[in-house]
Amino acid sequence: MTGHQYAYVAVFALVGIALLVIALTTAWVLRPRRPSRAKMTPYECGIIPSGDAWNQFNIRYYLYALLFVLFDVEAAYLYPWAVRVGKLGSYALVEMAVFLAILGFGLGYAWRKGALRWE
Repeated sequence: MTGHQYAYVAVFALVGIALLVIALTTAWVLRPRRPSRAKMTPYECGIIPSGDAWNQFNIRYYLYALLFVLFDVEAAYLYPWAVRVGKLGSYALVEMAVFLAILGFGLGYAWRKGALRWE
């Protein structure tokens, strides 16, 4: 790449940053500024908040979230593979079987350790 091609990237980045600053500044200037007690309370499904917001949560909630993300990502890999499996051949089938076996092993491990019990 020559020097003037980097100039295109720099100009593109500067224009992008300028548009971002303009949009955020415009939104800040034009926003309504009428705070009220109701607007300043945190929204919790219509329930009036009570107590401290710094409550400790059980670690199981985080484990459920991590396991959900893990298997959600698995599904994201399965869809494109399933669309092209006919053209990919048996090698791709074996690769996906290994991938699913590893995930199944992880699920079995979490299940055996009791990470999936909701108590």
